[in-house]
Amino acid sequence: MLVGAALVGAAPASAAPDAVTIAPGVEYRDFDIDAANGVAHAHVLSVDLRDPHVQVGLLYPGAVAARATVSRLATTAGAVAGVNGDFFNITETQHPGVEATGASVGPAIAAGHRLKAAVPDGQRFGPALPPGTNTEHVFGVGTDRTARLDRLALSGSASTKEKALPLRGLNQYALPEDSIGAFTSDWGGVSRQRAVCGTDTDRAAPCSTDTYEVTVTDGRVVSAADSPGRGAIASGTTVLVGREAGAQQLRKLSVGERVTVRHRLVAAKARVPYAFAIGGYPVLTGGRPLPGLDARVSAVRTAAGIANGGRRMLLLALDGAPEFRTGLTIAEVADIMRYLGATDAFSLDGGGSTTLVAREPGAAGVSVWNHPSGGAERPVPNGIGVFSRP
Repeated sequence: MLVGAALVGAAPASAAPDAVTIAPGVEYRDFDIDAANGVAHAHVLSVDLRDPHVQVGLLYPGAVAARATVSRLATTAGAVAGVNGDFFNITETQHPGVEATGASVGPAIAAGHRLKAAVPDGQRFGPALPPGTNTEHVFGVGTDRTARLDRLALSGSASTKEKALPLRGLNQYALPEDSIGAFTSDWGGVSRQRAVCGTDTDRAAPCSTDTYEVTVTDGRVVSAADSPGRGAIASGTTVLVGREAGAQQLRKLSVGERVTVRHRLVAAKARVPYAFAIGGYPVLTGGRPLPGLDARVSAVRTAAGIANGGRRMLLLALDGAPEFRTGLTIAEVADIMRYLGATDAFSLDGGGSTTLVAREPGAAGVSVWNHPSGGAERPVPNGIGVFSRP
């Protein structure tokens, strides 16, 4: 039971007297929080990463540019619990005729496989980033079963006999200005047009008119086009999309020319590979809230926390029922995660996306345990899944 609270503006008011065991190593609690702008209700999963039965992974619909509800993602994957994940490209009202991709903002790794890299900071969706953070920040669990906060930067190239063209995008809904990005079969069939819209500092800026696309199959250029296309990309094929200076470089490639495409995500801290990683932004590091966290705007939130030296993961989702919808500020999220024992914490997408699911005893799949603020689950690009293995 949570009793007393040394929190700044966010004190637990009541709590469930006992944790509910979802599976070995996975427990659930819920409690009220007397927050600055009203009472919030928190749903929390505590996951013991030391338990050999527990695994954590990325929930996603099988393509980067696709969405599904958290309950569908978790049930399909066989998860016992989970929450929604990263912020994403939810709308394109600023670019009439351009398809919203549904793709997430930050890097993503699933089962050790690099799915995508981060869009430029100015192209992200979601609240303003805390000072000193950017879209490359991730929450992840390594192959050593330890949870960490880190940054994942893209390193890659498209190389010909004469030169290596740097890659600055991998399955991203937005490419940096003057750059080249790679799209693989992980992207899905959604149009790649959004990748050349906006600028590094203005998501709403017009789409570039200087673009070029080259398709590379089995190491050779097989086709080219003046604008980004759409449709599924076959295994063994990479589509290179360029804008401005990047487009000018791609125009120099000829059909039949050999091109070798390489890419990887480089961790700033970890020296072990990530089994799973997801984007968002840090709010608590080393037991201290980040400077400059917003303490004014309250909303329904989702967050992930790290405790016990990375051996315990906390997943928090606020309730979106009308009586709790004022939610928490980001500063309050940092405080409550610290109170729950986290030394590091990470903000995920909130509002109508906030969803926590878990499996009732004997049930074939998960059900939603909070109340989504939109009245129903919102389809999202990814989430954090908790699995229980024999």
